[in-house]
Amino acid sequence: MKIGVQIPDFTYPGGPATLGVDLARIARTADEAGFDTIAVMDHFFQISVVGPPENDMLEAYTTLGYVAAVTTRACLLTLVTGTVYRHPGILAKTVTTLDVLSGGRAWLGIGAAWNEEESRGLGIPFPPVAERFERLEETLRIYQQMCLGDETPFTGRYYQLDRPLNRPLPLTRPYPPIMIGGGGEKKTLRLVAQYADACNLFPGPDLERKLDVLRAHCDAVGRDYDEIHKTVYYRFDLGTAGERTGTIVAELEQLGKLGIDMAIGQVRDAYTLTPLEIIGRDIIPAVAEF
Repeated sequence: MKIGVQIPDFTYPGGPATLGVDLARIARTADEAGFDTIAVMDHFFQISVVGPPENDMLEAYTTLGYVAAVTTRACLLTLVTGTVYRHPGILAKTVTTLDVLSGGRAWLGIGAAWNEEESRGLGIPFPPVAERFERLEETLRIYQQMCLGDETPFTGRYYQLDRPLNRPLPLTRPYPPIMIGGGGEKKTLRLVAQYADACNLFPGPDLERKLDVLRAHCDAVGRDYDEIHKTVYYRFDLGTAGERTGTIVAELEQLGKLGIDMAIGQVRDAYTLTPLEIIGRDIIPAVAEF
């Protein structure tokens, strides 16, 4: 099993004046500690489970470009891009740019989007959920086409691209991997089976059933279930002095028995760096064989 960190909180003691330096410290520490992936949320307002909307929040892809420059090995992605936030042609170009400038470390994390408050606040059209999923599927098709270098005009229900030119092509072939976030059994997991290289689910009592549903969708479209990386969003809370390390390892072992390949999520008090170092020293080696 691999371990990834998501950085969802940018409200640090030094405020915006030192935010760049603080973020670089966090990213470098995670990279050097052996985290497989560094992720950020794709939100413009802070979300309620982390803090009030007025808290500091950075734009995701600008942030990932900065993180790419201060790291050398970790994969980079949003967990996850809201499909309605960016035109698909621009999104494909953005992820390609990140992949090229990071030396082939980009992923596309994507979902149907859910935060209507920030969309309305910033004037981003926020269609009904059925349309968002239809737009998501068209986005996935455009992304794959552009990363493959196919300039054939794309004509969809929502998007029309006369010449989907994408140069340079990404370093990662055939394209930076796609992770679709969410556990919706009828739409989201079907899209995972059809288009994605990885899913991102929440751990809990229904996780095993979600994986069974994904397997059924794979069977329906003729996809090898084992090709898909199974990841979960996991909040790493090591306690005040690392006393929960053993509990975390035991929980991750159980997830590994279900076939989970990576646990990725927020690390409590990551700003202090110590929890990242403990995970690198005690947890990443312990779960490597799960």
